[in-house]
Amino acid sequence: MGMALLYINSFAETWSDISIVGKNPSNEFWANAGFYTYHFKSNVRLNDNNLGLGGEYRYSTTCAIVFGQFHNSDWKTSNYVGWYWRPLAIGQVGLGAELGGIDGYSKVYNGGWFPVVAPVVSYEYKNIGANVIVIPSYKEQLHGGISLQLKVKL
Repeated sequence: MGMALLYINSFAETWSDISIVGKNPSNEFWANAGFYTYHFKSNVRLNDNNLGLGGEYRYSTTCAIVFGQFHNSDWKTSNYVGWYWRPLAIGQVGLGAELGGIDGYSKVYNGGWFPVVAPVVSYEYKNIGANVIVIPSYKEQLHGGISLQLKVKL
């Protein structure tokens, strides 16, 4: 019982550290070279090195437009476009979600575009940053994982 109370107290302290990010205008452009993905399924031959080229245009402290192209987990080329919304933070770590669309996965709409909603955690320090995106699995069509995206501010 004592361990459970300690865990609940620790969680409550962390929850109280979450703050709402003020929405202020911004004008920043970040570039990235794709992702590295740890896939939830290890018994399938998937591409973990999802190299590519992408951008993130931050027009406010909480919102950004994202776009790019990368070599996806199924060894095909994917394009993506979306909107990041990061209304919460724990210190310098932003918390939010990406809503958008992606293509290039042959088992999903024959490689056509489909909607994506994924949680995102981000960290930025001066001109460098990282996004961690949780990609949900969808049946046997889309293999989920945790993607790390490094970025630089231009």
